[in-house]
Amino acid sequence: MRAFHSNWTRPFFARNGADAVYTVPPFELLTTALSALTWRRENGSIAMLCDNTAKDYYTSLGLTFLWDDGIHAVLEDIPREIDATCFWAAGKLYALQHFGAPCVMIDTDFIVWRNLSDRLDGHKLMTIHSEDIMPDIYPGPEAFTLHKPFDLASLDWTVRPANTALSYFGDRAFTEQYVQTAIDFMQAASPADNGLTYMVFAEQRLLAMLAARAHIRLDFFMDLPELFLSGQTWFTHVWGFKQQMMADRAQYDGFCTRCAKRLMRDFPDAALALQQVPALAPYFDVPLL
Repeated sequence: MRAFHSNWTRPFFARNGADAVYTVPPFELLTTALSALTWRRENGSIAMLCDNTAKDYYTSLGLTFLWDDGIHAVLEDIPREIDATCFWAAGKLYALQHFGAPCVMIDTDFIVWRNLSDRLDGHKLMTIHSEDIMPDIYPGPEAFTLHKPFDLASLDWTVRPANTALSYFGDRAFTEQYVQTAIDFMQAASPADNGLTYMVFAEQRLLAMLAARAHIRLDFFMDLPELFLSGQTWFTHVWGFKQQMMADRAQYDGFCTRCAKRLMRDFPDAALALQQVPALAPYFDVPLL
C-alpha cells in the first residue's frame, strides 16, 4: 500500500521571516518517525514529498532512512500566488497531485498502529473521520472573497467535511478532479484574515462536497468520539495535543520521552539513529522499562 508524508516549508518562512533557520520541533520529528516506521511495519511503503529546504533539513539530521520510498523535492514549483499564510497545508494537495491514486495520505503527526487492508477493501475514498459544520470553521459560501471565478453554487453545503489527517484515495480520476478543484479555489481566493476557514474548505470540506456531487461514497475509519475513546489502539493523532504541550513543558517533555521509549522498544535500530540528533538525544537517555 503506497503512502506519503508531505512537508512544504514556505508557510514556516511566511510566519518567521525569510531569514529564519528552518527547524522542526522535537515532538514533531518523533511523531514523524513513528508515523513512517509504523506504516512501513504494518502497511507498506511510504515516501516524503517536500521542497528542497525540507529535504536538506532531513538529510542534515540523517533521517532520510525513515521513508523507504524515498524523499522527493517535488514541491518547489507551487505557484507564488498560493498564499502560504492562508493555505499552509497546500503542500499536501500538490503532493497528492504528484503522487497520484491509489494511495494513502498521512500527516506527519498521525500514527497508524495496525494494518488497514481489510478496512480499505471495497472502498474508493476514506478519511479518518467527518467533522461537524461549525460556522466559525466551516462557514457558508458568503464568507469567501474571490478575485477569480469559482463555482460555489453547485456544491452541497450541508455535507459534513472530512478530516484528511489520514486519507485513502482509490479512484484516480476523482482524486485528480479533487486536487485540481482545490487548487483552482486557492488560486481564486483573495488573501483572508481568517485563513483557517479557507484552508479547511479547500482541503476538507471541498473533498466531501465533490464526492457527494460525483456520487462517490466517502467512508470514515471511525467517528471523532471513537478516535479519542478507542485507547489509541488503531490511531494516534497528536493535532489536538500540540497547544497543550506548547503551554506546558512537563507535558512536552513527557510526550517526547514516551515517543522515544516506543521507538526504542519497537524500532531499536531507528532509535539509535534518532538519538544522534542533538535535539532528540535527551529523550532517549532514559531506561526502557
